Amino acid sequence: MTEFKFKPFNEMREDDYRTVGFKSGLEIHQQLLTSKKLFCRCPAGMYSDQYNAEILRHMRPTLSELGEYDGTALMEFKTRKEIIYRISRETICTYEMDDTPPFEINDEALDIAFGLGMLYGSSMVDEVHIARKQYLDGSIPTGFQRTAIVCLDGRVPFKDRFIQVIQLSIEEDSCREVSDIGHRRTYLTDRLGMPLVETVTGPDMKTPKEVAEVAEILRRLARSTGKVRTGIGAARQDVNVSVTGGTRIEIKGVPRIPLIPLLTYNEAMRQWNLLRLRDELNRRGVTKETFATVTTDVTRLLKKTRYQPITSALLAGMKVLCVSLKGFKGLLRWETQTDTYFSREISDRVRVISCLTTLPNIIHSDSPSETIASSEWNTLKKAVNASEEDTIVLVWGDEQDAKSGAAEIIIRAKEATIGIPSETRQALRDGTNGFERILPGADRMYPDTDLPPKKITPERIAKIREGLPVPIWDRDTQRAYRKAGNVTFCKNIRKCDWRIEG
Repeated sequence: MTEFKFKPFNEMREDDYRTVGFKSGLEIHQQLLTSKKLFCRCPAGMYSDQYNAEILRHMRPTLSELGEYDGTALMEFKTRKEIIYRISRETICTYEMDDTPPFEINDEALDIAFGLGMLYGSSMVDEVHIARKQYLDGSIPTGFQRTAIVCLDGRVPFKDRFIQVIQLSIEEDSCREVSDIGHRRTYLTDRLGMPLVETVTGPDMKTPKEVAEVAEILRRLARSTGKVRTGIGAARQDVNVSVTGGTRIEIKGVPRIPLIPLLTYNEAMRQWNLLRLRDELNRRGVTKETFATVTTDVTRLLKKTRYQPITSALLAGMKVLCVSLKGFKGLLRWETQTDTYFSREISDRVRVISCLTTLPNIIHSDSPSETIASSEWNTLKKAVNASEEDTIVLVWGDEQDAKSGAAEIIIRAKEATIGIPSETRQALRDGTNGFERILPGADRMYPDTDLPPKKITPERIAKIREGLPVPIWDRDTQRAYRKAGNVTFCKNIRKCDWRIEG
């Protein structure tokens, strides 16, 4: 594994991605073109920055059916966020604020979702069951999203093979984030509750370019119905990526398909380099079992520093903690993504979970010339009894945030000795990605007790099927045969039967 080195993005070839075991799948969220929201009768598609009131909430996790907490919910709870909702009387009712029960699911939206599933050649469910999916980041005021599986086991023709469509779900959209500063996050609620579908593919794409190509096929298919919204924010892609020896990482909220190739390349590179980092740590004798660290309050030792971020923190009465990472010398400068280093992995965790959002929020002895004086680094190393093989990391904030930050530094450093933690990561403009939250698990899902199952009759399915367009791949085939002059074959291509004929 260590013999292969990632080439620059434009130089990577299919054989290179095969060597690293690149795999990727898509989760595409597409808003539906309905007049009303999914579980109430408020109008859908009315966007405005104007609002009539604000509501303050604090989120807390709840137990799953099996009596367990979801890891993502616990992580969000650790952030101690205040959530502010800006609400408008024109687009929000008491349902969205969790003060009244939901209406039955919007039939118009449900029919559109079933139609899309039929175009994938999927198996339709004969009864729709609503579930709750926990979201403690505050993007949904109830703390959960109502969602339901509509169909399963579809596929999309691509090149010389098929891309599996694992499932298609219908769900309500979340709020629009306005700001996230410190321990306060603010949302606009105009988008909240709008119907959307989520299409989940298998990990069947073998190169970053293929991921974008399949996303474009799914985008065209949805638009061919004429029943989905278009424009900024109407469709959002989550991209799952892994390499051999790695794990599934979800890059959240990719706004544009052309960004996908570079984002997935950088995530594959990140995983590959983190695996090499683990191997280097293990070679040094630093494993999950031998991992050692010491945390010390060094506020007093830095009272005379000239490094402005720490000087400002001390003037505000904050604390500075020093974390000594045994055997980590030089490894915080280990490149993970393009021009991005392992220290960013740590900084991102501190920013998100400890809410130390003013950057820089950490400094470390692997880059001494960029921060405090070398004499101060030497003083700190003596104070915490760090050897020449160790790295020390400083974090500052109020007492609780500084302690939380130090704890996250230790957690992320220990994870490096094991491999790649399962995370949801945020797409960044430069094509790299940053930590967003722990990857959710099955414990976040549980049945909705406010809504009964909804029976789907064969007559309803047949009526929906009658109004479907020709799948875009059949249309492309028809166009190709017309161009070649084979009109007879073209006429024999029947609507939506590509799956049966192979």
